[in-house]
Amino acid sequence: MALALCVGALPFIFNAGVRAEEITSQETQTGSKWLDDPHQHVGLTYSASAKFQTAYLWRGIYVGALNTQLDASIGYGGLYFEAWWNIGAEDWTFKTFQPEVDLILGFSRWGLNASAVFIHSFNCPFFDFGLHPGTPGNALEIDLRYTVSSKLPLSFLWATRVAANDGYLNDAGEAVRAFSSYAEVSYTQQLRDGFSLYYAFGITPWRSMYTGFERGFAVQNIEMRLSKAWSLSEHCGLSLTGQLSVSPMAKINMINPNIALCIFLK
Repeated sequence: MALALCVGALPFIFNAGVRAEEITSQETQTGSKWLDDPHQHVGLTYSASAKFQTAYLWRGIYVGALNTQLDASIGYGGLYFEAWWNIGAEDWTFKTFQPEVDLILGFSRWGLNASAVFIHSFNCPFFDFGLHPGTPGNALEIDLRYTVSSKLPLSFLWATRVAANDGYLNDAGEAVRAFSSYAEVSYTQQLRDGFSLYYAFGITPWRSMYTGFERGFAVQNIEMRLSKAWSLSEHCGLSLTGQLSVSPMAKINMINPNIALCIFLK
């Protein structure tokens, strides 16, 4: 853990493109109208990325330590399909690893990004959509994000797990589906020389997997990222980001720094 905090304290991360729930400076445009469409896509679009980072932090949850994440997406007219992979160690002992694959089908236009996300855990069958409280399993989630405009990059996210393994046992020993949900407000501030600051504040509104099914409403995470992107060519770039995430609900790893190195194609 000491090594993780030492390495993670360095204020840099390479970010190779983003997952569906992330909004970065690469998606904003300058000189646009006040109410514009920062996510508008015309014709065929594609992207790919590879990221190496010291910690896997997701919505205030410390998922794992040193990891590599790969992402590929293709779309047309706002409709897109994305595949995301994570291979990483669960902690700095490197005794166990946490592989994960996410398959995302979504639509992004007029500032709205709506997507269905299938999260596959490798310790269960791929097509297992059963509810097995207390054991690892797959999940199916619906995400809705709205971003006001490029001149006001204020973003609102709501995500709810609607199927597969998301629940707990009640006092009678019966399995109860939790519909684990997460809500987040985020803002991207553009600075000089290509730098940007990203702020996020997230909560879980009721008893859910984010609190270990132990309690109801909770502040889930407070996050800040400093990033800078460079264009290597018309279709290739590099970005460097420093991240600090505070998780009030976490029993351990409450404060998590992170660094990552990444290259992206667009």
